[in-house]
Amino acid sequence: MKPISSRDNPLYKELKQLATSSQARRKAGRTLLDGVHLCEAYLQHLGMPQLCVVSQTATVNQEVVPLLMQCEAGRVQCIVLPDPLYQAISQVEHGVGLLFVVETPQLVMPVALAGSAVLLDNLQDPGNMGSILRSAAAAGIEYVFCSPGTAFAWSPKVLRAGMGAHFLLKIFENVDLAEVVRHATVPVLATSSHVPQRVYDIDLTQPVAWLFGHEGQGVEQSLLALATHQVAIPHLGAMESLNVAACAAVCFFEQVRQRGAQ
Repeated sequence: MKPISSRDNPLYKELKQLATSSQARRKAGRTLLDGVHLCEAYLQHLGMPQLCVVSQTATVNQEVVPLLMQCEAGRVQCIVLPDPLYQAISQVEHGVGLLFVVETPQLVMPVALAGSAVLLDNLQDPGNMGSILRSAAAAGIEYVFCSPGTAFAWSPKVLRAGMGAHFLLKIFENVDLAEVVRHATVPVLATSSHVPQRVYDIDLTQPVAWLFGHEGQGVEQSLLALATHQVAIPHLGAMESLNVAACAAVCFFEQVRQRGAQ
């Protein structure tokens, strides 16, 4: 393991940029995975990171040591930072002291949407996005398409909320969702609180694409008009609507329930 002790070290400066700037992450095509759970999930599903970074204290942590050994066996460069330098790049308060630098996947868009998927239109909150990705992965959904205004899927906050879901999904960003919907070969379902058709009354035994929008404004109207169905989630309380992440989970697992009943 290579020690770095200076804030002026070029590699440390690069790490600081990746940690603090979404623009830098997008430009570099790389991001940071912070914490044992995300790093373990990456090793399990995608393989070796580009770089392993550990705090001085974490070099003797029983959870961290096996992951360090895996990285060293895989010929991954590992660097050790004094705790104050590590804490300056970590966004996890009281974290264990381990992060990976990884490439953000560059995927080829499918010609047509033909399987179960999620379409996110201008979704803003990283926590909501990460929760939706986590629920989608748990429900066996494979594809996620994000409009240009949607939160960056590979930001550290979304990654933490996703809890490893990213590594089970094919995520496409800066997508023209209208084109995806027009060329879809599966039904596209959008949720709305102003329609009579319930999500429970739709046949979900076959693949569908779910369309969710901005937390306050919902799906943009011209895009909403392209959906095959608009469906409502009925509820008994006086609340006007559900949080978008909760709404997505209800939809995904109604699909799981119906497909499991086949």
